[in-house]
Amino acid sequence: MSTDGAAGPAVWLVPAQWLPPTAEKTADALAAGRITAEEADAMGYEQLPVSDGPSAPEMAVRAARRALARAGLPAEGIGALWHAWTYYQGHDFWSPAHYVAARTGALDAVPTGVQQMCNGAGAALRGALHQLTAQPGGGPVLITTADRFAPPGFDRWHGDYGVWYGDGATAAVAGTGAAPAGALTLCALVTRAAPELESAHRDTDAFHPAPHTRSAAVDVRRTKKAFLAAQGGRQAFLGRLRHETTAVLADALAEAGQGGAGRLSSVLLPRLGRATARDVYGPAVAEVTDAPVADLGERTGHLGAGDLLSNLAALADDSGPHRLPPGGCAAVLSAGAGFTWSAAVVRRT
Repeated sequence: MSTDGAAGPAVWLVPAQWLPPTAEKTADALAAGRITAEEADAMGYEQLPVSDGPSAPEMAVRAARRALARAGLPAEGIGALWHAWTYYQGHDFWSPAHYVAARTGALDAVPTGVQQMCNGAGAALRGALHQLTAQPGGGPVLITTADRFAPPGFDRWHGDYGVWYGDGATAAVAGTGAAPAGALTLCALVTRAAPELESAHRDTDAFHPAPHTRSAAVDVRRTKKAFLAAQGGRQAFLGRLRHETTAVLADALAEAGQGGAGRLSSVLLPRLGRATARDVYGPAVAEVTDAPVADLGERTGHLGAGDLLSNLAALADDSGPHRLPPGGCAAVLSAGAGFTWSAAVVRRT
């Protein structure tokens, strides 16, 4: 468990995202037998964005350029780049973070890759925050995420229980000092972890010598089923998820000075669908604040490592329905296999 806040200059964020223009519709997946009617009802999502060309790192470059343009900053001035991902980045033995830095034009940046599963954006933001606090004059930091859940290695509709995976990339420029117009101020970032739960995504019988040795496609259902049987069932696991979510949000609100007093405009959730919002996140948030919760995944699905930054981009989007008004505050939750939870509290500058 850790609290990430530290005394230092205020940190601002300018987030953005890039999603492919093509999508697979839930209705079509249902008609093709890729999902059941019960699964579609539990998820409540309309579609998943699908990249028919750009790789994950190529999408990250597009999101990075968009974030830099919105911040009004040149790539040459970026001091560091943190790139996070969940799934395959297009090559077996390679650094996607360096590719994103090079193709974005951030040639003076020090790239770092972050693989913390679906909390990747939270982990990358945590690293950026620590760097900006330790070296406030070191220049802005660029954070990116990108995932492409393409066949044959991944079935975005049926490879996991209660999660549908969409392709896309997110980015954020983080810095100190004078904030660009429309930036968000990071009021708090708190992270908690429960490493003893790591086997939920691991075959417990053996380690494998190469990718896809155990199965041709990623099969999260297999590992989760074995994990839940060993942990006493689904309800016990959901109770642990609720507890950790409540704790990380409470700590973040306390750090931000909110105190759970209902001053938040909203709490944005990981994009895991209607049933998870009802059974886990809704009750967990209600223990801390009466602010409304929202799952913005109806047209994106779960973006792998990118949910947190995509939610921040929605708060910063002046033309969007979830725009955070000037002076308004919101919380964004993130969670990933391992398990790790992050909660960020932001204010509109």
